[in-house]
Amino acid sequence: MTKRAATPAGRARRTGRRRMISASATALALTGAALTTGLLVRSADAAPTAAVAGWPTPAGSQAVPATIEVSGTYDGGLKRFYGSGDLGDGGQSEDQDPVFELADGAVLKNVVVGSPAADGIHCLGSCTLQNVWWEDVGEDAASFKGTSSGAVYKVTGGGAKGADDKVFQFNGAGSLTVSGFQVSDFGKLVRSCGNCSKQYKRTITVSDVDVTAPGKSLVGINTNYGDTATLRSVRIHGDSSKKIKPCVRYTGNDSGAEPKETGSGPDGTYCKYSASDISYG
Repeated sequence: MTKRAATPAGRARRTGRRRMISASATALALTGAALTTGLLVRSADAAPTAAVAGWPTPAGSQAVPATIEVSGTYDGGLKRFYGSGDLGDGGQSEDQDPVFELADGAVLKNVVVGSPAADGIHCLGSCTLQNVWWEDVGEDAASFKGTSSGAVYKVTGGGAKGADDKVFQFNGAGSLTVSGFQVSDFGKLVRSCGNCSKQYKRTITVSDVDVTAPGKSLVGINTNYGDTATLRSVRIHGDSSKKIKPCVRYTGNDSGAEPKETGSGPDGTYCKYSASDISYG
């Protein structure tokens, strides 16, 4: 998708939001069990409530002037990591480096990504993001870039706030599962890249997530490349008018042009869910 350059007014708006997020993060705390898993346990058929689980209080902060490269498992101990130096301009450029870059098979867990967040997290192959929280999404929260059709990306627990556009950018091949996650104030939760120079078939599953308005859509897929999106146990809060679209279909391209939206809603082939999989409250 086409990215936007930051404007002075945009940076000022994001700065104000960061201050509010910082105050909220300080005021809210999870129980010990929730800190471990990044979510509260609910039955699959539970109705949405007025509020979702609180966010963890970071255990200290660490400035990151250059990308942290991860292979194996990296446990951040729920410390806040934020961009500084070249990673600290707070802009929306698509050329930014990430705060974390994960090698194929890497696991990143118990991390709070603070602000500025640069280009978040890059997965170069299969990866697992466990109990990772983004206080104010920068360019994207995470980008999945593996080129193997067998690549598997997992996001379990955690949450994200303040994504002007996308939370998860799916540029590569393979399958992505997002579960036990919460998101608020966002554009799109997951977007299969609509105009990357190299395109792939992508499989997306979103389950047991709490979504708080405002937001535009949960998943965007390219039907012409065979993408599919499966939605289960999605709880949408603060959107009684149902403006957030659960699944949007596009015709993607590899030329860099803006992809064309062709429809939305369940169709049994590309957008796989039923009305009972989405609840509002």
